[in-house]
Amino acid sequence: MAAKKVVKKKAAKAKSNGSFKLTYATMFNPPESMHTAFDKAVVKVHAGLGKDIPMLINGQDRFIEAKFDDRSPINTDWLLGTFQKGGVADGQDALNAARAAVPVWANMKWKDRVRIMRKAAAQIEKRLYEISAVVSLEIGKNRMEALGDVQETADLIYYYCDEMERNNGYIVPMRPDPLAGFTSSNVSILKPYGVWVVISPFNFPFALAGGPTGAALVAGNTVVFKPASDTPYSGRLLAECIRDAGVPDGAFNYVTGGGAGIAVQSAQDRLSVATAAVDMAEESLRIIQNRYDAGLTTVTELLRNEAALLDARTRKLKATYDVRIARIQLEYAAGSLQGDSNVLK
Repeated sequence: MAAKKVVKKKAAKAKSNGSFKLTYATMFNPPESMHTAFDKAVVKVHAGLGKDIPMLINGQDRFIEAKFDDRSPINTDWLLGTFQKGGVADGQDALNAARAAVPVWANMKWKDRVRIMRKAAAQIEKRLYEISAVVSLEIGKNRMEALGDVQETADLIYYYCDEMERNNGYIVPMRPDPLAGFTSSNVSILKPYGVWVVISPFNFPFALAGGPTGAALVAGNTVVFKPASDTPYSGRLLAECIRDAGVPDGAFNYVTGGGAGIAVQSAQDRLSVATAAVDMAEESLRIIQNRYDAGLTTVTELLRNEAALLDARTRKLKATYDVRIARIQLEYAAGSLQGDSNVLK
């Protein structure tokens, strides 16, 4: 019997940097250029550590007297930056700015909002390595997890933009009424709610901040964003990407400090709908309870990535399993989750 020729296949090499796109699925075999770019970004970030970093309210940087330090868990001698310890007054100013910006942003053509938010996603991708280096230093993630977190944020915003286009801005012609002698024209238009408060956790400081923020903004809502107190630097970099994309002043606001001020003001502001991706810390539970008592609805993420809608109108908690949290955030932002509908299934 003739001997069979055995040909060993070479392991597939990672694509060149020009075509490589990092995701949680592709991060296990990246090109060497990715590591080189990340290492350069770390050096650049280290050189700029220790600055006093402001909040962003109504398009203006805000410095206040009260401060807090943000130090790396990798080495607590590394002072990443000094941040503003915002209080109730700062939270109220941010909410007022967001409320005032509603007419401009909500009445903008939805295609123009999509265009701006795609620019925000592009800004994130442009700054991918620098932002990822900050995420890694700020919470101790390895480079692959940090890069995945940041790239996922851009992908989520692109997804929301694509969904807005696929649903024609949630403007849907309906069938005419079957009335003899009458001609009717019916259109379903989902409108934005107004002001959203986004409170993000520390464990995914970019994706769980930019995800709900992107959904709210592309649907026409304005946003007050408060990152976790452990990750204000990551939050600031997200704010800069959104600002530089051309989102109008006041439509997006970034505040730092404890959550008490935002919790009180968002509960009192009945125009606000909060979307909180939380880790069930005491601060987060207090915020949800205050809003529930005030009759305000909260979209939240429970443990194990289970999305839930705490509907203050029907006083029911709608837990959902094996769903795309991104879809829930966008459809609720566009006003499509009403009453006891089955869209959560």
